[in-house]
Amino acid sequence: MAGKSHFSASDRFEYLQGLVTEFQDTDSEEAKEQVLANLANFAYDPSNMEALRLLQVTELFLDMLTEENENFVEFGIGGLCNLSMERESRDQILQSSGVPLVISCLSSNRDETVLSAITTLMNLTTAASRSETTDSAVVQCMLRFSLTQNPRLRNLASVFLEDYCTQQQVDRAREEMQGQSQSAVGIPLPKD
Repeated sequence: MAGKSHFSASDRFEYLQGLVTEFQDTDSEEAKEQVLANLANFAYDPSNMEALRLLQVTELFLDMLTEENENFVEFGIGGLCNLSMERESRDQILQSSGVPLVISCLSSNRDETVLSAITTLMNLTTAASRSETTDSAVVQCMLRFSLTQNPRLRNLASVFLEDYCTQQQVDRAREEMQGQSQSAVGIPLPKD
C-alpha cells in the first residue's frame, strides 16, 4: 500500500469540513474555484463518500449548476459525476431533484461540462428515474451530439443512445426533430 495516505476517518472528515468552510467563508472566486476543484477530486474516492454526504457537498455541487461562473458549473457537475457513481450519493442527487439541473449542463459551451453531464445522467439512470433521464429533449440532444466532430462527445452520446434509450425513444426523438434547426430545444452543439 505504498503511496496510500493513512488518514483516519475523523482526519478525513476534518480536512473535508475545512474545505467546505473555506468555500463558504471566502469572497474570492478564485479560491472558491480551487476548493470546488479539490472537492470534485475527493468525490472520486469512495472512502470520502460518507464524509461528503454528511457535509452536504452534494447540495453544494447542485447549487453550483445554476451559477454564472462557468468554472463553478464545470467543477460542480464534475463533482456530481464522481459522486453519482456511488449508489447512496446517486439516490441523494435524485431525491434533491438534481436531474433537471444536470440536464441544463448539456447546453454548456464547455466540452468537459457536457461530457460530465452526459456521464452523470448515465449514472443517475435507474428504473424509477429513466423517464426523466431519457426524456425526449435529452434524447434529441444526444442525437445531435452523436453527429458532432468531437469524437469524445460523439462516442459518449452514442453510448447513451444505445445503452440507456429504447429504439422507440430514439425513433420518436428523430421524428420530433425533423424540420427543426440543429439547436432545437435551446441546446446548441458545443463548439468543436
